[in-house]
Amino acid sequence: MKRLLALGLAALPLLASAQTLKEGKLSLNADGSRYVKLTLLNQAWARYNESNNDTRLFGESKPHTFDVGIRRFRLQFFGQLTDRVFIYSQFGLNNFNYLSDRKAGFFVHDATGDYAVVKNHLAVGLGLSGWGGVARFSAPSAGTIMGVDAPLIEQTTNDVTDQFLRKLSVYVKGKVSKLDYRLAVASPMAFQKSPAYSAIIGKNANFSGRAPQPQFQGYASWQFLDQESNATPYAVGSYLGKKRVLNVGAGFLAQPQAMWYRADNGLDTLSTALQQYAADVYYDAPLDTTKGAPSVSFYAVAMHLDFGPGYLRNNGPMNPAAGGSTPANVLNGPGNAFPLYGTGNVFYTQLGYKLKDNLLGETTFMPYVSYQYSRYGRLTDDLHYFDAGLNWLLAGHAAKFTLSYQNRPVYITQANGDNLVDSRKSTVVLQYQVFFN
Repeated sequence: MKRLLALGLAALPLLASAQTLKEGKLSLNADGSRYVKLTLLNQAWARYNESNNDTRLFGESKPHTFDVGIRRFRLQFFGQLTDRVFIYSQFGLNNFNYLSDRKAGFFVHDATGDYAVVKNHLAVGLGLSGWGGVARFSAPSAGTIMGVDAPLIEQTTNDVTDQFLRKLSVYVKGKVSKLDYRLAVASPMAFQKSPAYSAIIGKNANFSGRAPQPQFQGYASWQFLDQESNATPYAVGSYLGKKRVLNVGAGFLAQPQAMWYRADNGLDTLSTALQQYAADVYYDAPLDTTKGAPSVSFYAVAMHLDFGPGYLRNNGPMNPAAGGSTPANVLNGPGNAFPLYGTGNVFYTQLGYKLKDNLLGETTFMPYVSYQYSRYGRLTDDLHYFDAGLNWLLAGHAAKFTLSYQNRPVYITQANGDNLVDSRKSTVVLQYQVFFN
C-alpha cells in the first residue's frame, strides 16, 4: 500500500511536466474533461468530555477526560480516465487517540470503478463504496461538514455490516432532468467480524449471525436550483454560499432476515427484515447576490428505522473511554456513548449561518446548531441530543477551527425494565481542519 502510494505520488511531477495542473486536477487532455485528482484531509480534535455515570477505565474512576486525537485523515485519488470510465479510491484513518493501537495503518474506504452507459444519465459501478441510502448524509463529504460531525444517525449500519459506512456493492447512479438518483445491491459484511458482534440471542433484536441476504438501498433527490455533482457518492455539508441548492429527497434500505431474536417462549429464534425509510430537505444559498454575502445552510430529515423489536445500539465518536466499564444499569455504557440507533422514529435538523466574507481580515465565522430527536421503542424517555458551535473559516473549508458543544442524555435501567433519563452530560470539542481539495 505504502509502496503503491509512493509510486503514484512520484509519478505526478512527471505527468505534470507534460500536462496541465489546475484547481488540483491534473488534466489528461486539452479541454480537461479527462483528469486525475488527489485530495488530503486532516481533522484533529482537542476535547473535554463529561463521562457517563460511574465510568471506569483501567480500573480507575473517570468522571471526565481530556484527549487529543485524529478524528479523520483521508486521502482521495480519483479520475475521469475516458469519456465513460471513472475510477475512485479513498484511504484513511479514523478515531486515533490515546487508546488506539500504535502505528495504526490506513485502511481502504472506497475502491470503485464505474462506466457511463448513458453519459450524465446512467452509470454502472462495482466495488467498495458509499453509494446507496437512506438519506443525504448517509454518505457525507467529510471535508465540508458544517460542524465536527455529520448526522451519524444516517449511517445506520456503520461498522456492523459495512466498513465505516462503505459497502461491497453493485450500483447505478445518474441524473434525469433535475432528478438525481442512486440504487445499490450490497453484499453485507459478516456480523461476526464487527466490533459490535454478540453471539447472544435475546428478546431484543440484533443482527443475525446467519449468512446474510443481499441488502437493497437507494436515494433520490429533486434538485430545484443549482445541480450538484454526483461524480462521487459524498454529499456536501455546506457550500458556504458558493451555490444555490434546494433539494427534496427520499431513500430506503432493506435486507431480508437481517435481524434475529428469541420468541417469548425463550426457545425459538425468529428472524425479521431490516427496513429503513427517510425523507429530507436541504437548502444552502447566499442571502443576496452581493459577492461574499452571508449565506444560510439548512437540513432536516425524518427517518423510520426498523431493526426489529427492542433493538438499541450505543455510539460514542472516538470514545475516550472505549474498553472501559459502567454498572450494568447504565444503558449508555462508558465514556461519551449514548443510544444513537434503535427501532423507532427519528427527526434530525441542522441550521448554519455564514457571516459575510472578510469579516475579520480575510476570515469569517459560521455559527451552527443541530438537534436529534429519537423515539425508540425500548426507551421510556425520548432521546434529545444537541450540538451547537462556531466555525472560524480561515480559508473556507480548506482551513478552519470549529468549537462544538454537545449535550447527551444518560439512561438508567430501572428495576421494572424502564429506561429513563437520569442525567445529561456534555462534551466540548475544538477541531482544526486542513483540507487540500
